[in-house]
Amino acid sequence: MRDPGPCEGNDGSSAVRRPGMPMKKKLILGILLSAVLVWLSVRGIRFGDVAEGFRSIRYGFIAPAFAGMLVMQVLRSWRWGLILKPLETVRPWTVFEVSNVGFLAITALPARLGELVRPYLIARNSKIRMTAALGTILVERVMDGATVLLMAMVALQWTPFPPWLVRSGILFGTVMLGLIFLMIFLSFRRENSIQAAEFIIRRFPDRVANPIRGMLHHFIDGFQIIRNIRLLFQVFALSLLIWVVDVAIIYAMFAAFALPLSVPAALIVMVVLLIGIAIPTAPGFIGNWHYACILGLGLFGIPKAEALPFAVVYHFISVLFIVIMGLPFLPFMKFSLADLQQQMNGGGKP
Repeated sequence: MRDPGPCEGNDGSSAVRRPGMPMKKKLILGILLSAVLVWLSVRGIRFGDVAEGFRSIRYGFIAPAFAGMLVMQVLRSWRWGLILKPLETVRPWTVFEVSNVGFLAITALPARLGELVRPYLIARNSKIRMTAALGTILVERVMDGATVLLMAMVALQWTPFPPWLVRSGILFGTVMLGLIFLMIFLSFRRENSIQAAEFIIRRFPDRVANPIRGMLHHFIDGFQIIRNIRLLFQVFALSLLIWVVDVAIIYAMFAAFALPLSVPAALIVMVVLLIGIAIPTAPGFIGNWHYACILGLGLFGIPKAEALPFAVVYHFISVLFIVIMGLPFLPFMKFSLADLQQQMNGGGKP
């Protein structure tokens, strides 16, 4: 008997509830924003020039880019397993399965709802609470942000960044520092933090306040790696390696399109792309991925007619890779959207 699929309950019946109006509105707004960004991406382009860009692709460089994506996926899974380790030593294969399905969900679901799927799935496949797993995702995101920011600062020695990107980096760095200090404080001053939060929590009725207290405790549990310097150093080293591989992927894509750009340029394009895909648009990063690539390549004088084929192909192989890696694991993950919604609403194992 097969396990329930992504849209089924434990009895094999449909478990997907119709989304509420807020989710529908988010989806509609995301699609509209994607449409605007697609229009900005193609505005003023002569499609004959774009077609020439597609014809001139050197496909031999696509294979190394695809291989780099596999390496990056393995490293991401390994790193998350280390972040989870203070909570529970989860089998590496389980973490890999959950990671692949989670990244597929981030790509496929609107309004970045997919960010909740990895914590949900790891809670279903281990003794870790979903809210604690959410804490580990925050650690992962902060580590990514700090690593990319550090790499960008190094790249400044060779390639000047445009003023708007420098200002964005300063703002981003300020937010990252704030989050780092917050996580350190929550980890080492746990009781003080909970007492401070209690000032707000106690204003709610007990039926609301008690679940919030439990979730806060478990969420802080997700930061336990901060107290383990050895593991934290390993996670930082893996984060650095992950983004070095991503830069190498973009550099291979430069070679595929014969773009005469350097490794620091690949890093800058990566930074602009990361900012772009953080915008909640339609599923699949349609529009924001393409416009961010065009914007990043434009910083180095690459015309839009050459940048658009790059963006389209890079987006296509990235999404194709995520689908290839995620789909085979879906039947084994018991991925129920109804159960995810229940856990978000406080049911199940928060």
